[in-house]
Amino acid sequence: MDFIYQDPYPILKDDTQYRKISSDYVKVEQLGDREILTVDPKGLELLSQEAMKDVSFMLRTSHLEKLRAILDDPEATDNDRFVAYNLLQNAAVAIDGQLPSCQDTGTAIVMAKKGENVYTGVDDAEWLSKGIFNTYQEKNLRYSQIVPISMFEEKNSGSNLPAQIDIYAKKGNTYEFLFLAKGGGSANKTYLYQQTKSLLNEKSMDAFVRAKIMDLGTSACPPYHLAFVIGGTSAEANLAAVKKASAGYYDHLPTTGNMAGQAFRDLEWEQRVQQICQESAIGAQFGGKYFTHDVRVIRLPRHAASCPVGLGVSCSADRNIKGKITKEGIFVEQLEVNPGRLLPATPPHLEPAVEIDLNKPMADILKKLSQYPIKTRLKLNGTLIVARDIAHAKIKELLDAGKPMPEYFKNHPVYYAGPAKTPDGMPSGSFGPTTAGRMDVYVEEFQKAGGSMIMLAKGNRTPQVMNACKTYGGFYLGSIGGPAAILAQDNILKVEVVDFEELGMEAVRKITVKDFPAFIITDDKGNDFFENL
Repeated sequence: MDFIYQDPYPILKDDTQYRKISSDYVKVEQLGDREILTVDPKGLELLSQEAMKDVSFMLRTSHLEKLRAILDDPEATDNDRFVAYNLLQNAAVAIDGQLPSCQDTGTAIVMAKKGENVYTGVDDAEWLSKGIFNTYQEKNLRYSQIVPISMFEEKNSGSNLPAQIDIYAKKGNTYEFLFLAKGGGSANKTYLYQQTKSLLNEKSMDAFVRAKIMDLGTSACPPYHLAFVIGGTSAEANLAAVKKASAGYYDHLPTTGNMAGQAFRDLEWEQRVQQICQESAIGAQFGGKYFTHDVRVIRLPRHAASCPVGLGVSCSADRNIKGKITKEGIFVEQLEVNPGRLLPATPPHLEPAVEIDLNKPMADILKKLSQYPIKTRLKLNGTLIVARDIAHAKIKELLDAGKPMPEYFKNHPVYYAGPAKTPDGMPSGSFGPTTAGRMDVYVEEFQKAGGSMIMLAKGNRTPQVMNACKTYGGFYLGSIGGPAAILAQDNILKVEVVDFEELGMEAVRKITVKDFPAFIITDDKGNDFFENL
């Protein structure tokens, strides 16, 4: 047999539109018959700084056009349109560069391909990290990176570093980049399934897809760009392909395989998986057709004894942006600069929401909520307590020590969230909901102690939450995942820290809200929206 080498991921074209950010920091030098592109490391710093800034406040035009398509689709449900409209409004707010599109401004990830004839003379990851550092220091972004001091002691790094930086070698004298800001919601919805040859038939694959997309739920803020990767020379290769495919990086792969093992897109299965997602009726968070915008199904070679299968998403905060350095200069992908043009002249028609006065006694609020079925749309007005993972752990420590539940947890609904930095002159930074499921383990104990009787967050929850709400008369309300900027601008009037100030964005806060949108997801009778799908 003849030796054959195949580029494993042969991207056939790149139709990305770029904007030049600088002609400086690059020069071409001749070394023998080689043309060397010498890059001043300050160019790396500038590129990563600009890319992370743009992707925090702007989105791809193609992504936003898909949101507009939901509004124009007669088969979309009112809930689909409500979410899509809010996400477009959110993009129109974020474009001003003050309120990032999502409060979870994410882990900074850089995937780069460095030509063999590119010379920097430095540790490139250090200078890319410096640019990321600059953006997170200078912009109203959130520091979410937790570093271990010992096995169980952790602290916030205070800079959103470290970043994940992976640099690969390639031929030529260009330097190519993919920058991602990956929030915890979508990062936590990346799955690896170790399967076998028995999966590789139509009946088994169809059943597998129908079961596994339910694992995604809504906590990562759909509509999703879904990536489904079958095969891989290792589990690590599979999951790396999932992340890049969800970011649109592999859109221009071939559509057929070959004997050298090239990766390819399976267009037929992309349509089938998209149809399955639509039939799931999960929709754009609260029921409907638009669980996914689109699907990428990538087929890879595999070891005969292994068949890794990966599933992952890019969420409604579709923060992916390309960059490149060539002899012509430094470039970043051009994102949409006028998302407001995609908003319709009038909002989609919706039935009036039920208004809930959060300043009434807790018993009165619970009594009113009990009058309405799941899926009821609400407008919340009044006081919420904000607490998430570490604050819940701290309160559990109090209960374990025999101390009472804090009164604020008894008297007010709790909103699972953590804000980005507050812009000057505004009451709040971007402040959308975090994933409810991470707090599930606390609900039964907290409700038994009189707290967490009304919870507000995003995503589906486990049966233990439904059982606790049925036992203790509690409610879980779902908020739209994604539009953190518009919530900060239009719905949050006041923010103050009330406990655990040392925890930074994880501190307990009290906020005043106006017309804050929510849906009844789990009621005091044990009914749950997602269980009924």
